Amino acid sequence: MPLGSHAQLAPWAGRDPLATLEEQGRTRVPELLPVRYGRMLASPFAFYRGGAAIMAADLAAAGSSGITVQLCGDAHVSNFGFFGTPERKQVFDLNDFDETWPGPFEWDVKRLAASLEIAGRETGLRRKERRALTVGTVRAYRRSMAEFAGQSALEVWYARAELQPGLPRLMKELPKAARAATAKVVSKSRGRDAAHAVAKLTRSEFGQRRFVSDPPILVPLRELAPELAEDLTKLLSQLLEQYRSSLQPDRRVLLDRYQLVDMARKAVGVGSVGTRAWLLLLTDELGNPLLLQAKEAAESVLAPHLPWPALDNQGRRVVEGQRLMQASSDILLGWQRVTGVDGVERDFYLRQFRDWKGGFEIETLDPATMARLSEACAWTLARAHARSGDPRDIALYLATPPGPTPPDGVSDAGAVFDEAVADFAVAYADQNERDHAELAAAVDSGRLPAVHDL
Repeated sequence: MPLGSHAQLAPWAGRDPLATLEEQGRTRVPELLPVRYGRMLASPFAFYRGGAAIMAADLAAAGSSGITVQLCGDAHVSNFGFFGTPERKQVFDLNDFDETWPGPFEWDVKRLAASLEIAGRETGLRRKERRALTVGTVRAYRRSMAEFAGQSALEVWYARAELQPGLPRLMKELPKAARAATAKVVSKSRGRDAAHAVAKLTRSEFGQRRFVSDPPILVPLRELAPELAEDLTKLLSQLLEQYRSSLQPDRRVLLDRYQLVDMARKAVGVGSVGTRAWLLLLTDELGNPLLLQAKEAAESVLAPHLPWPALDNQGRRVVEGQRLMQASSDILLGWQRVTGVDGVERDFYLRQFRDWKGGFEIETLDPATMARLSEACAWTLARAHARSGDPRDIALYLATPPGPTPPDGVSDAGAVFDEAVADFAVAYADQNERDHAELAAAVDSGRLPAVHDL
């Protein structure tokens, strides 16, 4: 596939984005679907965040490089952010792996570039500014991959973007005000831990913490289905107990120090709304909290388009993909399958909820911060791909030989790829706006229900 051909957008025969969303909704919680559609209606960027399945089909309609890596599958700019490592360092990395699946590396690059074009339109960036943003991001990915291609496998594996004492790739050349705003986002994310979440989402009842009801976003198990409360409690307790076996032995010891005290269903994200997601509140002997999220794992939206031997559990697929792509993963990340009260088997993955997790409100960023953030995302994505694929194959395909790359301002053969993906991003942003308008029309006509501002 010539580098210039990556500019092509080839919609598939019978393309129907709303039918794709409706098909996803068939296996989701019905009462949460209006929340999903309402969130996707908020803006073209929100629609894009929820439309990974639509874009997967669009990408599959075009050719590919054939160079396989572990894909994130949903590598838009808002799926990069901060979280804490087991060593209690703060890092910048990918933070969503629901759609992870092996596939051609450029699919992730195109999803990132298109997200920047779409977000740039919403923030009011001029056309030239958006062009510079997308071209610069793809160039940063390509040149970062060349750097990784010149390193040993261990050097690539140890590479991480730590935020202590700072993140040079994000902070360099930022105006003073932007540096201060970025530092505030980083500092705020460090306060987003179990104690903070418990204080916000629970209250004390007779000396015991209980989730506060906020339907339909947060519904305690005791209120969700009173007639099934006992069965659901047993089910989630079983899920927690069996998930323990997917952890390393030392982490089982840690988990055993906690007891389950309450459970609630929580609607999360944009594209994920409607999948079954539970918050599990545990405490140790001193009452210190541990908050776990158990999230349903369905088949990746990439799987129908990219034949690959499937794992025996979709939760395991998410966990193993995350461990492969991230520099450092949650110590309590694991998976399990349970049979629901409706008799249907479902796969879940579990992790800590909001362990120093944070990110930027993309729509509010100034051009300089957006550019630095996009470069950090590109470096991070290249690092993730270099861990799972062969960075030398990718670098040579992109006409960027392994090792040091030319400084900015010096042309190189790989620039053809930068420009082609930037062209693709513009075409896809236009398509995304039409899809967003189609959803709005479907809601207005009554075809799809939507609840706004939730």
